[in-house]
Amino acid sequence: MPTVSRENISTLNDKLTVTVNREDYFPAFEKALKQFAKTANIPGFRKGMVPAGMVRKMHGPALFADEVLRSIEKGLMEYLREEKLDIFGQPLPSAENSADQLNLNDPGDYSFSFEIGLKPEFNIDLESYTMDKYKIGVTAEMIEEEVDRLRQRLGKMQEPETVESEDNVLNVVFEASDAEGNAVEGSAKKENSLLVKYFTPETRTKLMGLKKEDHIVVQLTTAFDEKEREWVIKDLGVDADDTAQLENHYKMTIAKVGLVEKRELNEEFFKEAFPKKDIKSEEELRNTISEEIADQLDKQTTNYLHHELYHKLLDNVKMDFPEAFLKRWMQTGGEQAKTAHQVEEEFPGFRDQLRWTLISDQIVRENNLDVSPEEMKDYMRQQIMGYFGGMSLDGNVEWLDSYVDRMMKDEQQLDSSYRRLITEKIFNWAATKVKTSEKPTTTDEFMKMQAKHNHEHHEHEDA
Repeated sequence: MPTVSRENISTLNDKLTVTVNREDYFPAFEKALKQFAKTANIPGFRKGMVPAGMVRKMHGPALFADEVLRSIEKGLMEYLREEKLDIFGQPLPSAENSADQLNLNDPGDYSFSFEIGLKPEFNIDLESYTMDKYKIGVTAEMIEEEVDRLRQRLGKMQEPETVESEDNVLNVVFEASDAEGNAVEGSAKKENSLLVKYFTPETRTKLMGLKKEDHIVVQLTTAFDEKEREWVIKDLGVDADDTAQLENHYKMTIAKVGLVEKRELNEEFFKEAFPKKDIKSEEELRNTISEEIADQLDKQTTNYLHHELYHKLLDNVKMDFPEAFLKRWMQTGGEQAKTAHQVEEEFPGFRDQLRWTLISDQIVRENNLDVSPEEMKDYMRQQIMGYFGGMSLDGNVEWLDSYVDRMMKDEQQLDSSYRRLITEKIFNWAATKVKTSEKPTTTDEFMKMQAKHNHEHHEHEDA
């Protein structure tokens, strides 16, 4: 029976030496040799009639090495299982190991060494954390903006002769030109749809009174305010960092003038806007919108708390790592070998990934968190509904269940869905254990805080 000795090399890094003797591997080698002789195809001999001496001479060394190494591996795996060692990855063979010591003509004791990296023990003390849970109040302005957006989205499109207000929708064609509007030869035409209010006040004035087929010459830097300019630049395929391109002139021709006639606030509109709710009055509409906005804002602040909690755990849960072993494992243990320089660059991020994996695995294990098949199906249904923009699918939805069943057989889809759901459960559980204090804030303040938070952590990750 193989024997294993264990020696500590450094923090959470041990060396296991597996020793086998003749009785551990030789009977298996002789059996393998006989089996090979029965099936060997060697020119000049009938199958199964090759002399044993020839088989031994020609194939014996390779079969011998296979059985010795198989015995070594079996002894190593049994030891890891019996000792219940929680290790990173797979044991790494020591550089001192050499198959040259194996001698079929003088079978004896053989030893091979392996290094293992042990997972650390650590403590998660969520009760000691105090964190802010932000609360964004719903304002009358937010409700009014959403009412207006719904009236616009469900409105009826009209086609007036001329541009008359900032609510006009313009289908336009952009074409690179000179300052006088002469098109640049070979330039591509790009279509877009824009509200007049997306343009700067000066450009809006120029657009008033224009009709189909009229044009003006614009520059991106002066025609749009910063926010709108960003996505127009993207639509036109312009390099946002190229100042010269931003100064270029474009002939912008109006292909169509549109105007959305906003819906009246009546029961027909209420039913279209919220088909699953029995809204009878404008007051009920505004209350429903207020509740939905509050729910959306709460999800945003909850996600922010979860994100903060993630970094809190990463920064405060203390654990050691067998860094030298892990770096060697990164170099040689993956699907593709890496250079020492690559490993040094990637190691901080790799270590954070390991840290989070260990933390989340412990939370799941110690609190019996799990995702049921029905929860997976519900999540997938919601994903599909999201593809349809949340529209009502009343009536026959057999196709939806059939689609979900197909998704449940896709291992990649299952894994992705499971990871999202179990991560949500981890944070929802963890958020109940920390001390939180509600902190009122506004949408603008919250957005600035998010931007600052993301910037700081990106800088930390790049350092």
